[in-house]
Amino acid sequence: MTDEQIRLAVADDVPVVKAVVDAAFQPYIERIGLVPVPMEADHAANVAAGRVFVTGEPVTGLVVVEEREDHLYLDVIAVRPDAHGKGVGRRLLRFVDARARALGLPEIRLYTNAMMWENQEIYPKHGYEVVERRKEGPYDRVHYRKRLV
Repeated sequence: MTDEQIRLAVADDVPVVKAVVDAAFQPYIERIGLVPVPMEADHAANVAAGRVFVTGEPVTGLVVVEEREDHLYLDVIAVRPDAHGKGVGRRLLRFVDARARALGLPEIRLYTNAMMWENQEIYPKHGYEVVERRKEGPYDRVHYRKRLV
């Protein structure tokens, strides 16, 4: 699979976007004691706004990104559990890097729940550094950035 096989999601993709996000985040409900924010997102609105990119046929993974003034915000990265370990997440992260560069943005920002410790092992391996950890309502979040220089 190459980055060319990552495409902008369309309205017909909304049910599979929801299914992939739910499958990816379902295991965290018990661990964090809350439904993860991505599971409650308005997937149709994100797709309509051109923020969702999917990969695979059938879809095995996706990212939700938002262009901001000085960075690309990586809102969600989700990979179906049966596709873990096959490089889908790695390809999606490379796509996000390329997207930020194409938009002329100098960095990518994201956050993850502190209880999602797998993510805290993955992101630094891909050039992300911790900016801060803070509580936001019921969520304990670790904020990251990756500078694209």
